[in-house]
Order: sequence, then structure tokens, then C-alpha cells
Amino acid sequence: MPARQILAAYEKNMDKAVEHLRGELKSIRTGRASPGLVENLMVDYYGSMTPLKSLATIAAPEPTSLAIKPFDAAALKDIEKAIRTSNLSLAPIMDGKMIRLNIPPLSEERRKQIVQQVKQMGEKTKVTIRNIRRDANKQLDDEQKNKTITEDDCKKGKDLSDEATKKMIEQIDSVIKSKSDEIMNS
Repeated sequence: MPARQILAAYEKNMDKAVEHLRGELKSIRTGRASPGLVENLMVDYYGSMTPLKSLATIAAPEPTSLAIKPFDAAALKDIEKAIRTSNLSLAPIMDGKMIRLNIPPLSEERRKQIVQQVKQMGEKTKVTIRNIRRDANKQLDDEQKNKTITEDDCKKGKDLSDEATKKMIEQIDSVIKSKSDEIMNS
């Protein structure tokens, strides 16, 4: 298999890791109401764990509140229970056939804790990216040993792998910085 094909597969995995980080960061509380805060919250709905976004519409009518309107009114209690037992520290308010969540402003100390948590998530993603690079380099070495690629192709492939890793780590740093700024300035 040519070095470019090997690297294309690994770069795709690197992209997936960065996208996963972005998805995880959506659920981090910033002091501003965002449907991403609760949309992936798992709800025990008739015995199966279901993401909240599959059970209800989630809207942010104001910058400090969320409105959750279930498609099935019977799911209201299950959704309320899932929110209460989550680690979001939010108190759901039952409002007829919908649930309201008021998002209180974050204290300075809590903002700093959340920024630290975001940085840790970024570091874990960087480790994942480096592991993907290591796997790509190992496959390039194996291909060279099996004489399916030349030594020059292997070297060039490793250089391209290093460039892709550097680019992804810069992306991660950018994502983490913008999320940290959003948390500290909201």
C-alpha cells in the first residue's frame, strides 16, 4: 500500500479525534444557554438509554435559559430525572408540558475549574493524535520491511505524518483556546 494511502486513513482518524473533542466541548457549561449542553444527555426512556435530542426539542429562548419540550408528554418525568441526576448542577422547572432550565452565571473559581477541565480534554486528544501518528509510522516501517514501499517513501511518509500531527495539534490548541476564552468571558 502506498505511503499516501496509509497516511490518508490515519489522517481521517485524526480528524475524527478533533471532531470528537469539539462535540465534547459543546456539553461544557459556559454560563450561556446552549442546546449542546443537554442534547447528548442520556434518558432512561421505556427501559433504553436514549439521547435527549431524540426525545425532545431543545431551544434557548433567552441567553440564560433552555426550554425542553418532549415529543411524548410521558417522557417528561424521565427527562427531569436525567437532568437532576446528571453532573450539570441544574434544577429543572416543570412548566406544563415542557421543562425549563435556568443557567446561573458561573463564579470566577468555577470558570477556572472548567477551563482546567477543557485543557485536560485537549491534552487527552493530543495524546490520541500522537498515538495515531505512532501507529501510522509503525505501519510505514512494516510496509518497508515487507518491501512494498521504498526507504525514501517511508521517510517521506513519516515526514508527512509529523506534519499532519503538528497541524492537528495546532487545531486542538485553537479549539481549546477559543473555548477557554468563551468560558472566561461569558
